[in-house]
Amino acid sequence: MAEALQGIVVLDLTAYLAGPYGCALLGDVGADIIKIEPPGGDAVRQYPSSLEECRSFLGVNRNKRSIVIDLKHAEGRAAFYRLVEQADVVVHNFRPSVPRSLGIDYETLQRRRPNLIYCSLTGYGENGPLRDHPGYDTMLQCFTGIAAMQGAATGQPQVMSGSIVDYFSATFVTMTILSALIHRLRTGEGQHVKPSLLRSSIALQAGQFIWAESEPRAVDRWWPAGYGGIYPTKDGDVFLQATTPAFWKNLCEHLGFPQLADDPRYDTFKKRNALKDEIKPLIREALMQHTALEWEQLMLGKVPVIAVRSIGDMFDHPQLLAEGLVVEHEHPRVGKYRSMSKAIEMGVGDRPTTRAPMLGEHTDEVLEHFGFKKDEINALRVKGAAA
Repeated sequence: MAEALQGIVVLDLTAYLAGPYGCALLGDVGADIIKIEPPGGDAVRQYPSSLEECRSFLGVNRNKRSIVIDLKHAEGRAAFYRLVEQADVVVHNFRPSVPRSLGIDYETLQRRRPNLIYCSLTGYGENGPLRDHPGYDTMLQCFTGIAAMQGAATGQPQVMSGSIVDYFSATFVTMTILSALIHRLRTGEGQHVKPSLLRSSIALQAGQFIWAESEPRAVDRWWPAGYGGIYPTKDGDVFLQATTPAFWKNLCEHLGFPQLADDPRYDTFKKRNALKDEIKPLIREALMQHTALEWEQLMLGKVPVIAVRSIGDMFDHPQLLAEGLVVEHEHPRVGKYRSMSKAIEMGVGDRPTTRAPMLGEHTDEVLEHFGFKKDEINALRVKGAAA
């Protein structure tokens, strides 16, 4: 049975994390992702890594074929136009003023492919005073209040590690393209969709982005953690959070103070939150009886408790293996490596993921598929328009 997006051709001009991963997600459900790189390649390829290839590049560029085309070269741009005429989606993450200067703006490409889905991922959007300002994950965290919220406890802004804005933005890239494809299926119309890191950063804080007329601007917008959080144990740390009556009762019984479960002073989460300074020392002392992994097993399914692990512990954890989340690839430079299999899994038509491509690994294969003759490809190489 065919995959959901089998036959959909996506020309991926993006670099760094958000755009490339958004396209990789489309590849998870069957789209043919052609990564079009400049002569030097995606900038992330050159980032420091303990591997021969950048670890992040490998992680966010699965399911793709790489070709090298220089869009600043007239012949390279002409070759790109020929690809566009047979493609369904074009994705880029240039700043708003760049596409027109390269001759790859929506209006130009739409004339060649009227029902094209054109996705332009930007830092701050297509309008406003910051439209052409560089926009990176950490900058958007600082701009939109995420860093301030993370550092609220110490009074010092703190950037979250892990490129959370980039990866969340990737899902919006995927979702907007899928929505546009459904719209085209119904109407035959293409369109220009415009996700941004700014929009994603605000969406990431939808539960805090509320300001009532009756309150000041500077108000506590985050719900209380109460007595929940990370605690040390006999060996290792655990996270726990028991807010419901049933979880609170089970926590009290497992930690050795069952009398608190029925104490009217603690019979609601609001009351327990107000008395968290009394509760937390009791929890901290009780947790020293066992190790983090022992507590996890003792309270499995009864209390929201989980041992704190590193990402390295995930490669062979039985839960991930049971869900088929780990796959092994063979890479010409890296050798064998394990990575995530798929973020989007369908019930039918699933195929294995493919490894991240080498720079220009598929130039001949892709161009020939799109109707280029060998002498045309060689001419593009000689002129420096392709590699």
